[in-house]
Amino acid sequence: MASQRGESLDTVKTRRKGIDKSHYLYIAVIAAVILGAVVGLMFPEVGKSMKPLGDGFIKLIKMMIAPIIFCTIVLGIGSIAKAATVGKVGGLALGYFVLMSTFALAIGLVVGNLIHPGEGLKLAPYDPSKKAEVDSTVAFLLGIIPGDIPVLPTLFAALLVGFALQKMGPQGAPVLKAIGHGQAVVFRILIMIMWLAPVGAFGAIAAVVGATGVQAIVSMFTLMAAFYITCALFIVIILGGLLKVVSGVNIFKLMKYLGREYLLIFSTSSSEAALPRLIAKMEHLGVSKPVVGVTVPTGYSFNLDGTAIYLTMASLFVANAMGTPLDLGAQVSLLIFMIIASKGAAGVTGAGLATLAAGLQAHKPELLGGVGMIVGIDRFMSEARALTNFTGNAVATVLIGTWMKEIERGQVDQVLSGELPFDEQTMIASHAGHAAPAATETEERRVPAGV
Repeated sequence: MASQRGESLDTVKTRRKGIDKSHYLYIAVIAAVILGAVVGLMFPEVGKSMKPLGDGFIKLIKMMIAPIIFCTIVLGIGSIAKAATVGKVGGLALGYFVLMSTFALAIGLVVGNLIHPGEGLKLAPYDPSKKAEVDSTVAFLLGIIPGDIPVLPTLFAALLVGFALQKMGPQGAPVLKAIGHGQAVVFRILIMIMWLAPVGAFGAIAAVVGATGVQAIVSMFTLMAAFYITCALFIVIILGGLLKVVSGVNIFKLMKYLGREYLLIFSTSSSEAALPRLIAKMEHLGVSKPVVGVTVPTGYSFNLDGTAIYLTMASLFVANAMGTPLDLGAQVSLLIFMIIASKGAAGVTGAGLATLAAGLQAHKPELLGGVGMIVGIDRFMSEARALTNFTGNAVATVLIGTWMKEIERGQVDQVLSGELPFDEQTMIASHAGHAAPAATETEERRVPAGV
């Protein structure tokens, strides 16, 4: 017992160290955004001259798009195959995840078309070929960063490789493992790049505010407010309504039961941090272990409702800000692309931003310059993304447990009413040898972020 408690304390300390580092980055981004806005307002010409900082960061993110898309799609297809082999539970879970994430993407498009975020800014399109406008040293430094790698051909190749490896069965396992190691390297590079986010955010915000004034700040706040409201309504009306109709469970009671997890997610901007606790709490709620064991881990990769809403709303924001709004056909094709590519945006620092950049590059490469504005406010929206993703997976677990008749309804009522409280110490002790190390491994591959 003592050794188990010691292990759990070590795990908690390790997590806290990771959380502290994440907070440093978060605070630095906030400070950079405020400083950039001040510089842009007080010294417009100086702010405009900071644009290469934002452009350089965008190029670094752009450099990572193709390897991220390739690795995550190939491995994602393998995950789908693995989940499907579990049987009816896996198939039902995957069907629900695809349907709900598509619905969330569509909601993001609808809200974006209603509020027209970013409209009127008319920022200059990003054109890396215009080197005459910048200092030769700056042009040289920006030229070091690798150029474009086509996104759609990469996506197509990843689909072919993924399905080919799936057909190979056990023979394809070593290749999948190698791609998994490659993905770890790609994500590590992405994490290193994201530590430059404060510099990129400062340059981008200073340049935008210097060029457009207060209107840029108003537009960014409008997008953030609309996104938070949309996520809240999605949780209460869509997820809450579905939960009540199917299982009779009140969404507010479920959220109250998961209160500690919400606090953890809010402090880390990551739903990944609460993964082992969600597994333990869903089992305590009365959902069977097989359903929880399949639904929760799979949902963390394929059921990203908050990220889906963010991707489409942010895309429309960038398009409007650049003065080239997307027509209906472009929006539909963007939605289809995001349905596939968003599966690579799970829990990795900067992966959501890279997926957004990938969607824009695939449809209108000239819109990439507007991603700089999103860099500045991305961290402000990460909590809403993470909380929505987490709630979606908790609701999905109860729904699938109900559909499969693998849930103790009486226990659900007792737990949510407080008659059968969750024992924190028992959870730590019973999961010290399983859940905690699993989370550590996840965090090694996927550093907390608001995806």
